[in-house]
Amino acid sequence: MRAPRLSRLFLSSIAASFLVPASASATTSAFEPTGLERVLSMLVAERSGDYGIAALDLRDGSTVSIRGDTPFPMASTVKLAIAGAYLADVDQGRRTLGDMIVGRPAAKALELMIVRSDNQATDQLLAALGGPVVIQQWLWSHKIAGIRMDRTIAQLLRERGHLADSKDVATPIAMVTLLNKLDNGTVLTAQSRNFLLELMSRCQTGTRRIRALLPAGTRVEDKTGTLDGITNDVGFITMPDGRRVAIVVFARGGRDRQPVIAEVSRAIYDYFADSARSALSLFMRMR
Repeated sequence: MRAPRLSRLFLSSIAASFLVPASASATTSAFEPTGLERVLSMLVAERSGDYGIAALDLRDGSTVSIRGDTPFPMASTVKLAIAGAYLADVDQGRRTLGDMIVGRPAAKALELMIVRSDNQATDQLLAALGGPVVIQQWLWSHKIAGIRMDRTIAQLLRERGHLADSKDVATPIAMVTLLNKLDNGTVLTAQSRNFLLELMSRCQTGTRRIRALLPAGTRVEDKTGTLDGITNDVGFITMPDGRRVAIVVFARGGRDRQPVIAEVSRAIYDYFADSARSALSLFMRMR
């Protein structure tokens, strides 16, 4: 799939964001949050609906966000918190991946939950852990504020009014914080981290979101979320230079939410890729 033709204004903003004098570039990070914020703000301003975006450079901690402190319905992206809580128990010896969860190993239930977004497997894992209150306590114990889990998936799906929901919500900054902690060894061992990322790399429900417009072969590990009027995708993108970026895109209302998520993801990818090329070019000129 080819990247969509963006407006002249959007393209001009991308170009302008890289026109930094060499003397300034030598003393600042290659990732300029204000420049990327400008690009993303202009992109979503042209679209209907409400968007919350966060991106975090896992190498240096640089963060950019659009409506980063605004709560959005998580939908199935909450399944990453459930997986994190279960795998943390495995790391601490309280559970194993071989434990049976309603007739199947926990490893299989986790696979169904992350790869296929299976709601039944999710609620079975959630019940084994002790319900939403346990996930909320786990989040608080790791100082992850801004995520609220109130209901099982079955309860969530039975209710309506998701566009205005104040339950089961997260801010983009909170979700990207969760992603960072899942990745950086704060809450999981390397073995559990790798197990989770491998499942996320096989996500089958998000081919038209973060992944859709990225160059072929780009490694993505993600988890989608979908409800009436809600379309989300969160995860990790590996850049050509090997650096990894955590990305959160929450979309509420409006039309064409999946294509917008794809465009936002491509804009973030292009910004980091061009920043890396600019930094390399500067280094070569300084030699």
